[in-house]
Amino acid sequence: MTSLQDRQGVVPLHAGSLDSFPAEKYESVAAYFSGYLDATAKAATSIEASALDEAGEILLTAYLHSATVFSCGNGGSAAIANHLQCDHLKGVRTATDLTPRVVSLSSNVELLTAIANDSSYEEVFAYQLQSQAKPGDVLMAISSSGNSPNIVQALTWAREHGLRTIALTGFDGGAAKGLADVVIHVDGANYGIVEDQHQAIMHALAQYIRHSRMTTDVIISSVF
Repeated sequence: MTSLQDRQGVVPLHAGSLDSFPAEKYESVAAYFSGYLDATAKAATSIEASALDEAGEILLTAYLHSATVFSCGNGGSAAIANHLQCDHLKGVRTATDLTPRVVSLSSNVELLTAIANDSSYEEVFAYQLQSQAKPGDVLMAISSSGNSPNIVQALTWAREHGLRTIALTGFDGGAAKGLADVVIHVDGANYGIVEDQHQAIMHALAQYIRHSRMTTDVIISSVF
């Protein structure tokens, strides 16, 4: 790829890392997108392979033993948590011997607003876990900053009550980085780029777990 200085339509503001994209002034969508792709590629290389493998093992073990996997997040991360329920339940089950139990704690607006209104927004995820989770279940918490109070509270409760925990984080990892059993960290400081990687990680985990339970012939004849 060309350097930032070589790209047409880029006016440098200051020397800086793509970790904090954008660090320059871009004069067109195409130029901005080119820089965005560079920053995305750099962020992708920061993800630790061992963390991906550990998370995959935790999820597969849960699916094999009929444990429930819970997901949660706020804003764009809530959309990823909801999408996770689709791909890790419907997707993983397709053409495999697995029947995953997956619940997004971000999906029920009536329940979320009732808990937030009557208790507090910080409790919206932990409150649901208190009613639905049991030891051996899994919580996958998605937070770019890692500091959302309801994410921190959910991870803390899960850890204290025998759940395995996976956190998808960005920026410096925040409090979540020190609470989860496995942290899949994206080294980036742009919400869109971090969320894009979290979505890709969610997809890769679902697709690989499905792939791992299929024969080569079935893999070749399937669409992922």
